[in-house]
Amino acid sequence: MKYKTFIIAEAGVNHNGSCELALKLCDAAKKTGADAVKFQTWKTDAIITKDVAQAEYQVKNTGKVISQYEMLKSLELSYDDFRKIKTYCDSIGILFLSTADEQESLDFLVELGVPLLKIGSGEITNIPFLRYVGSKRLPVILSTGMSSLAEVDVAYRILQQAGTDDITLLHCTTSYPCPIDTVNLKAMQTLADAFHCPVGYSDHTIGDEVAIAAVALGAVVVEKHFTLDVTMEGPDHAASTTPDDFTAMVQKIRHIEAALGNGIKLPSKKEIEISQVVLKKIVAAQNIAKGEIFTANNVSVKRSDSGLSASLWDSIIGLKAGKDFGIGEGITW
Repeated sequence: MKYKTFIIAEAGVNHNGSCELALKLCDAAKKTGADAVKFQTWKTDAIITKDVAQAEYQVKNTGKVISQYEMLKSLELSYDDFRKIKTYCDSIGILFLSTADEQESLDFLVELGVPLLKIGSGEITNIPFLRYVGSKRLPVILSTGMSSLAEVDVAYRILQQAGTDDITLLHCTTSYPCPIDTVNLKAMQTLADAFHCPVGYSDHTIGDEVAIAAVALGAVVVEKHFTLDVTMEGPDHAASTTPDDFTAMVQKIRHIEAALGNGIKLPSKKEIEISQVVLKKIVAAQNIAKGEIFTANNVSVKRSDSGLSASLWDSIIGLKAGKDFGIGEGITW
């Protein structure tokens, strides 16, 4: 995946189980300038048993003490819903993506025509699922929350061995919201150094500074949770970004991309113009007659609209003047 920073508006389950709300999220994501809007596709009975408790943040954010099964069942969209969402995304010009959590839903998304497969942190140790993902031979973006470097290594090799050779790893801290002091953004570079692959960042912090910093550090993908209203009922709204804030983040990321440049250290066109009147030149400190030797006493360095660059000082000293120079006149060969 080699292009400008790929920005994903992670709608996730912030549709609250409503296809209508999902379509509104697509509209809002398009207006922010995001490259893609991403959801999550699963069949509840295929991914969880009925007695698993909610995570602490889910209880806090939903205000309900129910099982994860009940929560996920209430948020599950049908395949027909996703067909409508995909068609709508195509019509408004934003890329539709979704994270599959099990094989049937993965097959459905591939059939639907997604250009890449996004795998969530929750599947990082799911060897049979990762092997199935790799067999699809599509580009893969893999989040790495809750994992050690050794666990990422296993997942990465499984995907490769199964047939996928285009893998982007996202550093991620699985916490909603994520405290700043647990981000460990330098781990993104650790992933790049270890696997020599594109890396990015899946952001769960409040605010946009960490996502922007990730781009400055080399992220080629930035994913951030996205909602229409952070006060809505649901497990992820409180750790999500509103359309206005997401728009501002996208603009800042694009500015950072422009500022990063190509890495070649050369003066810009504007700097070259300014240098003509700012960088010092060699000028006559006193009247100098033709044939007189240039010395540190009879020439000096000043801003001037004529004369040789001060960088040629050592080349000038000791040479004979080829003509007469008046005080302040730029020295030339």
